[in-house]
Amino acid sequence: MIEYFQQIWPSLWPTLAAIGVILAVVPVLGLYITFIERKVAAYIQDRLGPNRVGPFGLFQAIADGIKLFLKEQTIPDHVYTFLYFVAPTFSLMTAMFALVVMPFGPVPTEYKEGFRYIVAPGIDIGILMMIAISSLSAYGIILGGWASNNKYSLYGAIRSCAQFISYEIPLGLSIIGVIAAAGSLNIEQIVAAQGGSMLNWNMFWQPLALIIFFTSALAETNRLPFDLPECEQELVGGFHTEYGGIKFVLFFLAEYTHVVTVSFLTSLLFFGGWHFPGLTGPVDASLGGMLLRTFVLVSKVSMVVAFIMLLRWALPRFRFDQLMGLAWKGLIPLGIVNLLCVAVVLTFDLPKHLLSFTALFLVVGAMISARNLQSTINRPRSAGREPAPVYSSKVTA
Repeated sequence: MIEYFQQIWPSLWPTLAAIGVILAVVPVLGLYITFIERKVAAYIQDRLGPNRVGPFGLFQAIADGIKLFLKEQTIPDHVYTFLYFVAPTFSLMTAMFALVVMPFGPVPTEYKEGFRYIVAPGIDIGILMMIAISSLSAYGIILGGWASNNKYSLYGAIRSCAQFISYEIPLGLSIIGVIAAAGSLNIEQIVAAQGGSMLNWNMFWQPLALIIFFTSALAETNRLPFDLPECEQELVGGFHTEYGGIKFVLFFLAEYTHVVTVSFLTSLLFFGGWHFPGLTGPVDASLGGMLLRTFVLVSKVSMVVAFIMLLRWALPRFRFDQLMGLAWKGLIPLGIVNLLCVAVVLTFDLPKHLLSFTALFLVVGAMISARNLQSTINRPRSAGREPAPVYSSKVTA
């Protein structure tokens, strides 16, 4: 047994180290992303934000975490107890497990020894595995809504089910074009295909796929303007109405983990990953080269996270019919058009930069949507409705 572990240890310790980094960093990162989002919200709304605990309020996230961990764990009498506890745990497990094939730093394709910025490198179906696992996170929300035995929670769970199913279709369609161009489902190979020049980044020659992917990913993570499952104005809190303390934290730690995953995936698939002008060659396995490329990737991810936070205060929440209409009438047709254009370019071996003109379809679709919305706004309120009854104030004998 000892000899066996000695044999596998050179390949085992990098995996254990990567797992340790994820388990240590993700919870702390979730707390501080919350803190940063509160600071961003305060800046936009001309407030101070959290500034009481520590210099500039930097320890506020730690104080909030301690408070929530020590909070009394109350269990409502009307819930289904087993599923009530399973739901937040399942949400966090799926969110964390999706990070197994996610490179959070440069991964040399030819470098097999030592620490690697990924738990399971070289998975040939990495992107497919990540999407499959991430889609399971909907079950945590559905279980939470059902187990709460509360009508508001159940409405949130039903909305979540419809939302996840609808937006997974355009999400998959947007990724298929990137996979077809790279010729691989391996995330490291997709990033390697974007090297050599900044113009090889997928954002420049598949802009329509980027918009579809990012919009669908926002809906998958329940971020505004797509947070219909937890719409406070209508559902009190939606699927987590009956949750408090550490159980509430697990739900939102899963949500912020999904935000980080989406930001990494956006940077890796469309923004060139760890490539940058001057760093577009093969990955340098030296310490300096790895750290420099890690800084490049983390910077791109940070900008995507900041953009997601800004969207929360820039766009109003959709109505549910608008939410479903955007997916089925807008994003899915655009995703099919983008996929057909990619197929034509690859089949006839045309210059791939011709695909940059697919952004025109997005402009046309936006103009049609704006016209339909304007006609809806200008339509008389009485159109298509029966006239309201007129009641007389006279009292007849």
